[in-house]
Amino acid sequence: MAENKAVYRKPKKKVSVFSVVNYIVFIVIGLIILIPIWKVLVDSLNKYGVYQFRLWPRDFTLDGYRTIIETSKLYRPFINSVITTVVGTLLGLVLATLGGYVLIQFDMPGRNIFAYFLLFTMIFSGGMIPEYLVMKQLGLVNSMWVLVVKHGINVYNLVLMRNFFEGVPGSLYEAAKIDGCSPMGIFFKIVLPLSKAALASIGLMFAVTVWNDYSTVQIYITDTDQVNFQYKLRVMIMDGDTPTTAYDVSQTTLYNAGIIAAILPFMVLYPFLQKYFVTGVNIGAVKE
Repeated sequence: MAENKAVYRKPKKKVSVFSVVNYIVFIVIGLIILIPIWKVLVDSLNKYGVYQFRLWPRDFTLDGYRTIIETSKLYRPFINSVITTVVGTLLGLVLATLGGYVLIQFDMPGRNIFAYFLLFTMIFSGGMIPEYLVMKQLGLVNSMWVLVVKHGINVYNLVLMRNFFEGVPGSLYEAAKIDGCSPMGIFFKIVLPLSKAALASIGLMFAVTVWNDYSTVQIYITDTDQVNFQYKLRVMIMDGDTPTTAYDVSQTTLYNAGIIAAILPFMVLYPFLQKYFVTGVNIGAVKE
């Protein structure tokens, strides 16, 4: 007698209306974000600036980028931006990780008061004038280090780090204590090695904030040797302070080439941090 063998058929997935609408919405949002960037890129490679949108440059040229690279007065602002971004990111990570680790020490006296004090600063601020007076007393007016100090502490990122540290299994802390590890030993040997995703995502937030900040420079710095690249780029575009060039390119081409040069470092850096960043954005989102 022949055996009746049941044939397994994989059930067809039903495409819901919500999924279709969700894809369409995100495609539209992606195009809204990408189209202006693509126009800036195309215009930076076009010899003569145009107002209409083009998919490809009509008169391809790299002279705009050559001008940006060969303009010596942009070197110092670019170096200032690199220095302040690196130092500011490192300082921000140190303070955020140490502060977040302190806030999970449940047996520390006054921990809740300290946490409420930090959260209070997220809602209320002293204002621009008191902040300016503090920076002046610290001797940071007309100094690029004002960017490092101002963005060195970010309570939002500190809270994210605290939430991540709370997600580390408590058994790891207990095992380290049994082995005789000190609190700082636990921090360096247990917590930090498990925090690569959090450090990468929060470090990227710090770096983008410091790199893109020009309003702080506009308020605190008048010395042209202390300004950053973003401020110099804004002056070049808004005030018409375009660099002199030996190449036959329009000012619009120079503007767009400068914008691409400003966003290029993070366009190159982001793909290497993407896997950490995608994981890190969910810090503290799920509690077990």
